[in-house]
Amino acid sequence: MRVEGVCSKMMLWGVALLVSGLSFGQIYEGKVVFERRTNLEKRYKGQEMNRWMKGDMKKPKIDLFELHFNDTSSVFVPIESDIPDEREWSTMKNLSYQNLNTGTRKQEFSFWGTKVLLKDSLNRRAWKITESSRNIAGYNCKQAVWEANDSVRIYAWYAEELISSTGPETFNGLPGVILGLATEDGGVVYFAKEVQAMKVNVAENMPTGKSKDWYNEDSLRALVIERFSNWGSSVTRMVDDMFLW
Repeated sequence: MRVEGVCSKMMLWGVALLVSGLSFGQIYEGKVVFERRTNLEKRYKGQEMNRWMKGDMKKPKIDLFELHFNDTSSVFVPIESDIPDEREWSTMKNLSYQNLNTGTRKQEFSFWGTKVLLKDSLNRRAWKITESSRNIAGYNCKQAVWEANDSVRIYAWYAEELISSTGPETFNGLPGVILGLATEDGGVVYFAKEVQAMKVNVAENMPTGKSKDWYNEDSLRALVIERFSNWGSSVTRMVDDMFLW
């Protein structure tokens, strides 16, 4: 009886150690600092933007963001720079909140200082997970691919140790936080620079507004196309910036 009792205890300890080992290093809540590099020459190739082409368009445009996440929600927040950049108009810096439980998202877009709000369901993307991987911010990340359309393919790298199905902008749907995103041509690239396990208040930074101020994706898309119809093909680039990511 004593031997059986000792064996039972040893089995329980073994199970406890196994479970502990499996959960080691997993993060359910934290903050990720992202750098986005935009190749402006690739981004505006063939677009009718010459009247605004100021500054060095050959130099990548760099923007910083923070992703605050837990296992049920996340918010992606621009980090504003104190250094003036005459190319500031060339990229959008959106604030994006995702609630994984309710399947909803809220976004705040900025049009030259004017805030525009969107509330809709989460974007769902058909991911294909590949055999490739790479190290990002100290994490071994697996690669997945999403074909947005016939000409645009997005690559993502996610860390399974970060227990939240979220990522930059409105990206989600993978078994871990996305730490890297890139268009196939490298025109736009997001990479995590730092990951911190910490308590976060996701709701603190989520977009807010009166009920009359919110659009859904269809109504906001129609509004942008109507308001900027005189931009010619450049309005297509604006719509892509808003809803691709």
